[in-house]
Amino acid sequence: MPFIQITMMEGRTVEQKHALIKGLTDATAEALGGDPERIRVAIYEVSTDDWGIGGVPVSVLRPNG
Repeated sequence: MPFIQITMMEGRTVEQKHALIKGLTDATAEALGGDPERIRVAIYEVSTDDWGIGGVPVSVLRPNG
């Protein structure tokens, strides 16, 4: 059973997250020839204070979003 973990910065809508889960499930089932009912997807959201690029938090790099 494939288990997909996605870590991304917070800020997406519920609809976007649902679409991501569906798209990843469909793509995985197609690529592996598996049953979509056996594919699991987990989304972990991280705040911009907890995500760094080049040693700098994203909240500092992009203070207005």
